[in-house]
Amino acid sequence: MYTLNLNQMTQQQFLDEYWQKKPVVIRQGFKDFVDPIAADELAGLAMEEQIESRLVHKKDGQWQADFGPFESYEHLGSENWSLVIQALDNFSEEAAEIIEAFRFIPHWRLDDLMASFAMPGGSVGPHKDNYDTFICQGSGKRHWRVGDNGAHEEFAAHEALLHVKPFESIIDVELEPGDILYIPPGFPHEGISVDVSMSFSVGFRGNSAVSVLSAFADHLIDSEQGTQLLTDPDRKVVSRSGEVTNNDYASIKAQVQCLLDDDTSFKAFTGQFLTAAKHELDILLPDEPFGLTEVSNLLNSHAIKRLGGLRAFYFEDTIEQGVCYINGSELVFSAEIANGVKLLCDNVMLTPDDLSDWSHNAAFVELATELLNQGYWYLAEAE
Repeated sequence: MYTLNLNQMTQQQFLDEYWQKKPVVIRQGFKDFVDPIAADELAGLAMEEQIESRLVHKKDGQWQADFGPFESYEHLGSENWSLVIQALDNFSEEAAEIIEAFRFIPHWRLDDLMASFAMPGGSVGPHKDNYDTFICQGSGKRHWRVGDNGAHEEFAAHEALLHVKPFESIIDVELEPGDILYIPPGFPHEGISVDVSMSFSVGFRGNSAVSVLSAFADHLIDSEQGTQLLTDPDRKVVSRSGEVTNNDYASIKAQVQCLLDDDTSFKAFTGQFLTAAKHELDILLPDEPFGLTEVSNLLNSHAIKRLGGLRAFYFEDTIEQGVCYINGSELVFSAEIANGVKLLCDNVMLTPDDLSDWSHNAAFVELATELLNQGYWYLAEAE
């Protein structure tokens, strides 16, 4: 378990002073930090088809980026290259525990856990991101420079690498194991490995209005909503046929606005949108489907753990009505088990003690059985 140490700041003080405002170095944010995954294991993951991986290096002074899966790394030599793995939390239980330290930020804002292995001199170049990131230094050291927010010119250093032009640093620091660098969106930064090193980045992303509206339009099409035509039975004669009157414009705008104002529809879309998997899930179905009696007994003896990368959320005003959202779908359940479902959504792992009030509740056992058989939750040994 990783415990976040904010150096005499409370979590709220961090949010008030730094979150989406300015970068900060948190020395020994994780005391006695140990890499949750070995470098050779990380390299092995990058050899698998379903893993999103990238190698960044230079060739003849020019930036290069290659995408996995990779067969070998020997040709890269012993310096000036970096391996990046996306969504490590989907494939490593141990690494996913890093995310738990940041639960004071709502989980719907989470993007993923990224890992980077770098040889001396390795880097992905100077760039800026459109998400908040906590860069947690693992083994080895990296030198980081961070610039101020502003109009930094970007250019394509490679077709897969968007870099920023040279910037003045407001942070210039060498991170050691356990140190954390928080960087809000838009602040240019560059990290260069001092020696062989590992780092783990917890990213939090906000959605643009365009991405939400685009997804909402797809949702309306798929659910055959919003197909009603604009009507105007009380139309008056006009003298200027090329004019769009203020009343007509208001009618057109209202036609679209009413779709957003339909809270039942828009909330259902939002729940599905926010829980849709951002990266491929590593689902392992049970060898044999679980039965209800079996699950009831197992909940008394085993912990259940949520699949890495699985997203499960609820709205504070509809959970009591028996509605939540898991992996891009709306889930309807008996309202009597709402508090049990909150436990499932709020916690990655639940022990028999956590579930003592629910292991013999027929509705909860039925839901737990369904989730176990889908591979969304699985049995684990209680810690």
